[in-house]
Amino acid sequence: MRHFGYVPPEVRKGLFHREPAEFSADAPGALLAVALGATLYSPATRPRLAEDVRKQAARGVVSMVLCLEDSIDDAEVAAAEENLVRQFADLHRGGGDLPLLFVRVREPRQIPDLAGRLGPAVDLLSGFVLPKFTEERGVPFLEALTAAEAAAGRPLYAMPVLESPELLHLESRAETLGGIRRTVDKYRDRVLALRLGVTDFCSAYGLRRAPDMTAYDVQIVASVIADVVNTLGRADGTGFTVTGPVWEYFRVQERMFKPQLRRSPFTGRAEKLRAALIEHDMDGLLREIELDRANGLQGKTCIHPSHVTPVHALSVVSHEEFMDAEDILKPERYGGGVMRSAAANKMNEVKPHRAWAERTLRRAEVFGVAREDVSFVELLAAGLP
Repeated sequence: MRHFGYVPPEVRKGLFHREPAEFSADAPGALLAVALGATLYSPATRPRLAEDVRKQAARGVVSMVLCLEDSIDDAEVAAAEENLVRQFADLHRGGGDLPLLFVRVREPRQIPDLAGRLGPAVDLLSGFVLPKFTEERGVPFLEALTAAEAAAGRPLYAMPVLESPELLHLESRAETLGGIRRTVDKYRDRVLALRLGVTDFCSAYGLRRAPDMTAYDVQIVASVIADVVNTLGRADGTGFTVTGPVWEYFRVQERMFKPQLRRSPFTGRAEKLRAALIEHDMDGLLREIELDRANGLQGKTCIHPSHVTPVHALSVVSHEEFMDAEDILKPERYGGGVMRSAAANKMNEVKPHRAWAERTLRRAEVFGVAREDVSFVELLAAGLP
């Protein structure tokens, strides 16, 4: 797998100062957690699920969640499980390049049951997404994962979803976060990333953000995100990758704004892009992606393919960021100090900025580094099918 791998090599060469690296499902977990990028959810009831997975892989999707939980009706679970097993068998027979595949379950018992029913196709499974995760509910899920992993004879990752009312409510939040931290720390090697269930947070108060608002404009949601990152996303070696929340709106179709990007002479390109995407209700998504990173989140949960390319384009490290990060991490800088950036527009203070620089270079490894004269506009345009 490689981000932007579907873009022709000659085009990639013109876009990237350093191209995204190739990686496989067997890569170290720390790299895979960053490489997840835009994780596309799909109901496990879809009759052509295997075909959908192959199509999305060809369009640049690197991680997918096949959902047996909230995206399907309670009465559909048994049929969805049967469909999932059939579709995995189809994918296994067909071979080819596939995304990292995860299954979102409802109950712990489903984990060993499904892993067993998949048979040889379990080799395509990267792990399970665990809903409404707390210490009390999470331990049985992780114990079931451990058992399934032993039976399958291969590593399986967990991605807990933080979405419970106990986490949202102020009087129980600190205790709930402490319990989650104890649980995921115990199973650290198996926890790939923590996912935020912002839709459930809003639901608890009868809220729904409009398309011109981000999750950070809903203050009660923003406060939970801040506390989750504070407790579980620290950069001191104790934290985990925390992914960005879902964006619910998808009225925009890529074909509507692709011609506008292609015609742009890239004079005032940021303004042209913003105008084109505002017209089609994408401005909120772009702002939320930027705010995700500013608030310590990486990647994003996605429910529509049109969200994937913007997430990945905004994940590419800019040339300026890369130069700053490399300067900060030079061996001769280990003693600390402060220096002017290569762009001569900011201060780089070695010790306070070191964790940022390390995180930036991890992102650069999987998403690449843009050329100095290449912006998000060109990356987005090149990434559209």
